Amino acid sequence: MSVPGIDAFGTQLQRGDGGGGSEVFTTIANATNISGPGLARNTIDVTSHDSPDSTMEFIGGLVDPGEVSVDINYTPALHDTLVEDLYDTDPRNYRLVFPDTANTTWQFAAVLTGFEASAPYDDKLSATLTFKVSGKPTFL
Repeated sequence: MSVPGIDAFGTQLQRGDGGGGSEVFTTIANATNISGPGLARNTIDVTSHDSPDSTMEFIGGLVDPGEVSVDINYTPALHDTLVEDLYDTDPRNYRLVFPDTANTTWQFAAVLTGFEASAPYDDKLSATLTFKVSGKPTFL
């Protein structure tokens, strides 16, 4: 029996506290949209003068684990710790927990590279956070 799809409501992006083996993860509150990581493999051009049919040839190169971005309803008291993460050069552990019956989890190390707040006069206070993933994510 095929599954028609999964409702994304309830997906969580969680931030690790750096506690090593007993690390505790806390959900980043009020997330409205989460995207990524955008995994992509670079290619290496191995074309030579005797490549068949005058066609370029490639092999797989390094994998770029991409970025994760999250839009939030910004509440300074809840989110200003994240702003401080911009000044931390070491990757921190994060994980995405999906709302499927298996509680599928993607865990990854990342550096916060962007925090952009928006305060329109006629709408909610919001922010977009961008994380650069470092190393291979773990898919649990």
